[in-house]
Amino acid sequence: MRWQRGRSAGNTIDARGARGAGGPGARVAVPGGLGIVGVLVFLAFQLLSGGSGYAVPGAFEDGTRAPDGGAIPASQDPERDLRDFSEYVFDSVQSTWARTIGGGYRDAKLYLYRGAVSTGCGSASSAVGPFYCPADERVYLDLSFFGDMEQQLGAPGDFAWAYVIAHEVGHHVQHLRGTDDEVRRLQRSDPDQANPLSVRLELQADCYAGVWARSVFDQLDRGDLEEAITASEAVGDDRLQRRAIGEVRPDSFTHGTSEQRARWFSAGQSSGEPGDCDTFSVDEV
Repeated sequence: MRWQRGRSAGNTIDARGARGAGGPGARVAVPGGLGIVGVLVFLAFQLLSGGSGYAVPGAFEDGTRAPDGGAIPASQDPERDLRDFSEYVFDSVQSTWARTIGGGYRDAKLYLYRGAVSTGCGSASSAVGPFYCPADERVYLDLSFFGDMEQQLGAPGDFAWAYVIAHEVGHHVQHLRGTDDEVRRLQRSDPDQANPLSVRLELQADCYAGVWARSVFDQLDRGDLEEAITASEAVGDDRLQRRAIGEVRPDSFTHGTSEQRARWFSAGQSSGEPGDCDTFSVDEV
């Protein structure tokens, strides 16, 4: 993806320079000392035990706190390119949605951290991966997950990373539109539908990521869309479960299969229309 450094909307909070946060890729332990492979097992456990978190992953704990601190000086930042690219993508996605929604759009914040973080949704290790917290309207990223995507999930490339960011901003759009609140209400009223509703919410966020991808089509290089599709397939429930526990249990899905995630991303990218992302009105997703 072709991008420009130095343009910022001022929505990035860079806390990677916090004292005690550790070096690049440092992990703060959660039960079991989860790294990305451990997360696959953890996610499978959550899925199989009926967990239905839609945007914020499971491994939160009250005892984990991110230390105070600020940004790393650019001249000393080994992740500078990835940091600036992430900010560029985040601002680009939000700009697209601000144009689409108009006056009803309110910017989210991008919070960059290392190791562990305290959020409006609770505290978490970076092992949970990127996530959106509706309580404080922030997308949380530990940049070391970029390497995990390539090395552990087989999803390399800058546009694979861009897809991840765009998906999380998609959850912010759902929050602004009240979709997430409605899903939680329906989940409470019909617990048997909690997982299927979560799948529909996640697939809509994938489709929203595709809508943004369409808006920046003239900035893409050959192979970028394939990178995003590969990334969406890599985080399908079926693939994660098979890798974590050696079998697939569809009744425990919360995010959708690899095929579904890639298909809904492609649907948004093909049309560029948010209206084509209504995963809740179709009989089968």
